[in-house]
Amino acid sequence: MKRTDREVCTVSFGYSDVQRIAKETIKYIKTQIRPGMPLSEVRRLCEEKMFALGADSFWYWDIGAFVFAGDETTISVSGREYTTSDRVIGTDDIITIDLSPQVGDTWGDYARTVIIENAIVVGSDDDIRNDEWRSGVCMEKKLHKRMTEIVTPQMTFEELYYRMNEYISAEGYINLDFMGNLGHSIVRRKEDRIYIEKGNLAKLGDVSFFTFEPHISVNGSKYGYKRENIYYFDNGVITEL
Repeated sequence: MKRTDREVCTVSFGYSDVQRIAKETIKYIKTQIRPGMPLSEVRRLCEEKMFALGADSFWYWDIGAFVFAGDETTISVSGREYTTSDRVIGTDDIITIDLSPQVGDTWGDYARTVIIENAIVVGSDDDIRNDEWRSGVCMEKKLHKRMTEIVTPQMTFEELYYRMNEYISAEGYINLDFMGNLGHSIVRRKEDRIYIEKGNLAKLGDVSFFTFEPHISVNGSKYGYKRENIYYFDNGVITEL
């Protein structure tokens, strides 16, 4: 999808600017989500907001927002196969939103899990009443924290894959990603991406930016959790974009 109803902004956007579009969109959609809202409306509002904030297209198969809710949150699918379901949001529900704004050939990539209880989006993860949901959302934070504690520029994508999947398993969770990976490099063409996966011996410090985006669940559960940030090394120190 591209912006066709307005002029594309000519101001130069860097990676932090495009990532900010995604972060601001998540903040915005949390104020709009309500029970009875179709997931297609959540997607539309997210995509329109990203355009309003300066995005001119969406880099991942022209889909700006991948939105799932309830027992669909465990679904992991390529953008080539994704369709937004006709599901509507319940009074108590779990929603995953994955955004991919683009300006020119510069990408953003950002995902969060949103919890709604008693018809209201829960503002703080600590306030989530559903024990399973709270544990899953907090586990995502633990995974990102653990990644930042162990990663180095010299570490290979494969080593990070093995170490983080071991940690996921040790904590009682499973990796839901349909390809088994945990993230990818941020580049300017989709076909140039390399992944946090088995067999990738490239060093993390050899790429400018990479995502960490574990999609996890508890074995046998109906619910999945996502949290995605872009990271880079600043003088050897891992830093969130």
